[in-house]
Amino acid sequence: MNHIRALVLNEYGGPAAVGISSVVAPTAGAGQVLVRVQAAGVNGLDWKVREGYVRDAFPLQLPTVLGIELAGVVEAAGPGVTRLRKGDRVMGPLGGLGAYADLVAVNEANLSPVPDSLSFVEAASLPVASVAAWQSLNFAGPIGSGQRILIQGAAGGLGGFAVQYAHQAGAVVYATALGSHADYVRGLGANQVIAYDKEQFEATASDIDLVLDYIGGEVLNRSWSVLAEDGVIVSTASPAILASTPAGRRGLWFMNTPDAARLQAIAEDVARGRLQSRIGAVVSFGELPAAIERNRTQPQVGKTVVDFSL
Repeated sequence: MNHIRALVLNEYGGPAAVGISSVVAPTAGAGQVLVRVQAAGVNGLDWKVREGYVRDAFPLQLPTVLGIELAGVVEAAGPGVTRLRKGDRVMGPLGGLGAYADLVAVNEANLSPVPDSLSFVEAASLPVASVAAWQSLNFAGPIGSGQRILIQGAAGGLGGFAVQYAHQAGAVVYATALGSHADYVRGLGANQVIAYDKEQFEATASDIDLVLDYIGGEVLNRSWSVLAEDGVIVSTASPAILASTPAGRRGLWFMNTPDAARLQAIAEDVARGRLQSRIGAVVSFGELPAAIERNRTQPQVGKTVVDFSL
């Protein structure tokens, strides 16, 4: 029986709750391909799952392998696979957990081809953030020219793409970021960057049609005050928004879903330079537990990616 390395969550808790273990290699089921993982993206959901914050939304049977997006090479195809073949370079979200392993069985429908000009590390930074930013931006309705949009957490992987999409749609983009990251966010197309370590966003933003909340907590609670009368907050960070939305206000909880066609189009835009994709750090597999903890404790610029070859 073949074994592979994987980053396993053994129990809910802090950094010590995860560790690198040897697990049985998977096989490709119906409609799945077996991917030899070359790189995987680090996401905020990793530590939220680790800490048990989303155990009600994502009930798990522990131990389980963490990781939600990957890039790699198809090693085998299961019954019913028609589009992909052995040797194809692919990327995609799992639509669940398990990406932090040398071999992963993935639904063929979730995967997109990696453009020739993108490395596996570059490709692994795209599946979740780029598609979720698009979907969350349009979740409450199509974005129109002149709409006033506030993006909370604009320097991160999600926020960086959301700023670009909103700018390209002609929206007036307000964005919060650490002061040292302001030039980067401004370069993505934000009309007004609010340095949250120096000023309160409420002093600058008002009559906002859409708040994209990628932070949660106190930031979400304070965001209601800047909404226009018929404005809406879409949160990817706090499922509690559904129960805590003030009377007369509109708050939506967003969870992304795989969209292989959208991901392929976005990846081509990145490859051609029409979209920027910022990789803030590349780490080895052994550094994964620490990288997940940094995602929890430190402001992120772009995505952290684990390179399985390091």
